[in-house]
Amino acid sequence: MDDVTGILKTLLSLTALVDPLGAIPVFLTVTAHQSAQKQRITARRAALWAFLILLISAAAGKYVLEVFGVSVASMRVAGGILFLFMGIEMLRAEPNRTINEDEVEEAEHHNDVAVVPLALPLLAGPGAMGAVILLADRGPMWPQLPKVGIVVGAVMLISWICLHLAAPIGKRLGVTGLNILNRVMGLIVVAIAVEFIVAGVKQLWMGTPS
Repeated sequence: MDDVTGILKTLLSLTALVDPLGAIPVFLTVTAHQSAQKQRITARRAALWAFLILLISAAAGKYVLEVFGVSVASMRVAGGILFLFMGIEMLRAEPNRTINEDEVEEAEHHNDVAVVPLALPLLAGPGAMGAVILLADRGPMWPQLPKVGIVVGAVMLISWICLHLAAPIGKRLGVTGLNILNRVMGLIVVAIAVEFIVAGVKQLWMGTPS
């Protein structure tokens, strides 16, 4: 992420993985009992919590992997496979599978849904967590972490805007429009998956630990 092109590519990739447009139907469902003002507050808090969760994941993720004896190369392959399945689901316009129907139904009866299930696992899901861990590993931790923080912050700003405007966006685009955009994002996620798998396999083949 040393140049503008690299940062923009990373921003686009992480936005596709977080999929804020795909989060709109779930957001509208779990906040249906809230007033418009409360929905705006919930959208802001969800984006802030997701930012913190992903930043902590970027800072501590590699050390957690080391505790379990998992190399970053293996994480790249595993993450790539996860992204591949996510991308295929998005291409097929399937419902968001980060959280299941039982979790959505339970969340409908809770007053505070900003942290769970909106921030975690909807916005800051396993795919996004894995991505930021690998992004943070592209260079020395402390010089790299602020760059990751900037990208994550930008993605969460986009996510907040999507959730803040969830009702008008959903009304204007409709189910068909949201599905088309999700399919475009899904194609990007599949391409990201291929890059991660190839890079991870190459590292494992060459015997490099991370």
